[in-house]
Amino acid sequence: MKRRSVVAMTVSAVALVAGLAMQEAHAQSNPLTLCWAAWDPANALVELSKDFTAKTGTPMKFEFVPWPNFADRMLNELNSHGTLCDVIIGDSQWIGGSAENGHYVKLNDFFDKNGISMDDFMPATVVGYSEWPKNTPNYWALPAMGDALGWTYRKDWFARPELKAEFKQKFGRELDVPKTLDELHDIAQFFQGREIDGKKVYGAAIFTERGSEGITMGVANFLYPYGFEYQAADKPYDMEGHVNSADAVKGLEAYKKLYDCCTPPGYSNSYMQENLDAFKSGQVALQMNWFAFFPGLYKDPNVGGDKIGFFVNPGEKVHGSQLGGQGISVVSYSKNQDQALAYIKWFATAEVQKKWWALGGYSCAKSVLNDPGFTATAPFAADFLKAMGEVKDFWAEPSYAQLMQAEQKRIHDYVVANQGTAQEALDALVKDWADVFKEDGKI
Repeated sequence: MKRRSVVAMTVSAVALVAGLAMQEAHAQSNPLTLCWAAWDPANALVELSKDFTAKTGTPMKFEFVPWPNFADRMLNELNSHGTLCDVIIGDSQWIGGSAENGHYVKLNDFFDKNGISMDDFMPATVVGYSEWPKNTPNYWALPAMGDALGWTYRKDWFARPELKAEFKQKFGRELDVPKTLDELHDIAQFFQGREIDGKKVYGAAIFTERGSEGITMGVANFLYPYGFEYQAADKPYDMEGHVNSADAVKGLEAYKKLYDCCTPPGYSNSYMQENLDAFKSGQVALQMNWFAFFPGLYKDPNVGGDKIGFFVNPGEKVHGSQLGGQGISVVSYSKNQDQALAYIKWFATAEVQKKWWALGGYSCAKSVLNDPGFTATAPFAADFLKAMGEVKDFWAEPSYAQLMQAEQKRIHDYVVANQGTAQEALDALVKDWADVFKEDGKI
């Protein structure tokens, strides 16, 4: 009996080793490719994903594309039914087109089978990154990278006694984080053209880029607080009097006013990187940018640490910030869908989400964001949490690219090229968007 048991055990052990070897060979021959933009959070995800490989044996490959080329490169990949990407972290605006055109795997059944609940993620991120149609329980992505537009400021400049005294004498209040967009304008104007430490500085770095989405994302941080709405609450695609309301006009005028008075010279085509460069080089007192960049800025040896401060987008009539961020989806053309789904399941766990935040990613999980100690984990954590409760997003329609191009042109022509009035720009935008929706058969 003993001999037979030993033989049986030996055979079993050989079989086990052979099975493991086959599994390892299978994993090695089928790496999982994740596609995203090339930026700091992507580097954090590479580090995080080492844990997935260690746990499953599945090697990871990454295809990261610089932001200016990201949309064109990845949408071309999806539209051509390419098999490069197994999982993709795609922009929130892609969700409608990717769902309706069959690019993404619908995840409802997978979520149900694996106990993944959208109730475990912040509501704005579920609507923004996962749902199509919006506000329906149809899920095409897991919320992956929460983000919103916020602001950084030169905290060390704000703290200088002589500047504080001068500002208070001029404006009758303390030189401090602005509570309204009007106050933000006053601060930017106060610093515009001033000399600090022997160097001429400027008020604010804001988004003005024309080619992709820059100025649309930037101006949203002024339109939303003034009450701008994309459509009537009870009538889809009814934009008249909402997109071009009197309050929306005020918001657009306020953005142009800030651009005209308080930006660095020649600041006519700026987006994320240009703003980062302006702030890091000490050119500006205020900078508009995505929260995703704030960890890196805080670590910057020249402007980080106790020199930098952060604040959520100020309000006016209401509070509102432009939603950024992305969901993670399984590409329907992938030949490794089982492994891709395994990655989604792993990424959704509370333990992984906690580490994701610690490494510099922006978790959307309530287990992370609603933890009593969350706001103390980073100097920008409290503002991020507040912003994610106030965000709104651009259209996520399948025709979002045409809708975006129309706003880019109308807003840039008015703000930067100084053509026409704010009312004329928004009236024309309503017409542009109506033409797109008529072509789509939606109005």
